[in-house]
Amino acid sequence: MFDPLLILIAAVFALAGFVKGVIGLGLPTVSIGLLAVAMPPAQALAIVIVPAIVTNIWQTLVGGYLRDILRRLWPLMLATAIGIRAGAGLMTGPYAHHATLVLGLLLLIYAGLGLSQARFQVRPAHEKWVGGLVGLITGVVAAATGVQVIPSMPFMQAIGLEKDELVQALGVFFTVATLAQAFNLTEAGLLSATTALPGAVAMATAFAGMFVGQLVRARMDAAQFRRWFLVAMGLLGLYLAGATIASF
Repeated sequence: MFDPLLILIAAVFALAGFVKGVIGLGLPTVSIGLLAVAMPPAQALAIVIVPAIVTNIWQTLVGGYLRDILRRLWPLMLATAIGIRAGAGLMTGPYAHHATLVLGLLLLIYAGLGLSQARFQVRPAHEKWVGGLVGLITGVVAAATGVQVIPSMPFMQAIGLEKDELVQALGVFFTVATLAQAFNLTEAGLLSATTALPGAVAMATAFAGMFVGQLVRARMDAAQFRRWFLVAMGLLGLYLAGATIASF
């Protein structure tokens, strides 16, 4: 008999990997959002961690912008790591049951910003201190929900990173943030031998999904796909928030 949980994990990560292959991001957002329907976000993040680190390292190494990215984004990355470490326990402590609600609201905000095509601009002279502030907020949010895209993603778009540089910057940033979250999960005892098999299934299917997504990206309008992806994330966020509120 096949384990229904492993089948769910395989399906979720195949879809999340496909999304990442097409648009360059979305693996933790999609996987944690979908798995949160069946398990607490902390447990979902424990399964996501290894595939996220490996795929983000791969994304970090693709491109020739690493030095410029580190020079411009080190305050964002350092502050995010500090925020994540400072927020240790938010996902597993006495208020952990609110994490699914926060995740649902976060997905709604993420989808709303993306669909509205709102554009912000940060002047070069203000990049460092704004990046530090954005990093702290992102870190606390990530510590509570496992999702690292708000407000870091709008900030990276606001400082004017070009398309290829932005994709590599996302890989660098998510690698740093995910490693910081791995420390939190290890301290909480959530990364153990019991997550090895689910993590292996997640990594294999995520890479398979990414491979297919990259093939589809060459033939598909990525902008149109991104719109449908954001609509789906918004609906998922609405469901998670509504279900959590109804359970109170």
